[in-house]
Amino acid sequence: MHTSSTKRLSLITALMALALLLWDLAGLDLALAQWFGGPAGFPLRNDWFLNHVMHEGARGAAWVLLLALSLGVWWPWGGLHRIDMSRRLQLAVTCLLAVSVVSALKSLSYTSCPWALSEFGGVAQYASHWRHLFVPDGGAGRCFPAGHASAGFAFLGGYFAFRHASPALARSWLIAAVLTGFALGLTQQLRGAHFMSHTLWTGWLCWCAAWAADGVTARMAPVAAMQQGGA
Repeated sequence: MHTSSTKRLSLITALMALALLLWDLAGLDLALAQWFGGPAGFPLRNDWFLNHVMHEGARGAAWVLLLALSLGVWWPWGGLHRIDMSRRLQLAVTCLLAVSVVSALKSLSYTSCPWALSEFGGVAQYASHWRHLFVPDGGAGRCFPAGHASAGFAFLGGYFAFRHASPALARSWLIAAVLTGFALGLTQQLRGAHFMSHTLWTGWLCWCAAWAADGVTARMAPVAAMQQGGA
């Protein structure tokens, strides 16, 4: 059963990566961004609701939830009672790991935000974010992947933490994290802060981080059990 689950997750992960590569090859980012902005920039860049509620407010709420999950490792609340301490720790660590991976890549990237491109009144030149991951595009860079979307996608780890003990709750976590990640990503796309691919790759990276943390936890659990049994 474990082997079957691993194969299924491997296939899903590979197919998602393939879909993202095809999106990049099709050059759909620029066409989609032009729905929201033009040579004069992005009209919703400074929209109050998008900026203060969906951007700043949502980011603050995500950190509050992460703090609550971290405290829940020792003092479980709600659905956290359904999983043991190792899985609760996995969930909290996964969120931090996912955010850290996205932040690290973003800090290294020379890819600029859409609002910095010449097509939208800026000075940067449009090209694939992979090309400009380490090569300047003429703008400020530091815009790939999407940091804000990770405030939702980071919680994909809940699916892996709950999937064995409570499959229904795991699916709820998965749906909530995906919808939240896309909502936060769309917020930044409307403002001209990110392309769709930035959001999609952020989701994929957070998924991979969550899967990796799940694998480490699964390997460590038998070792911890043996140590407790020999004590």
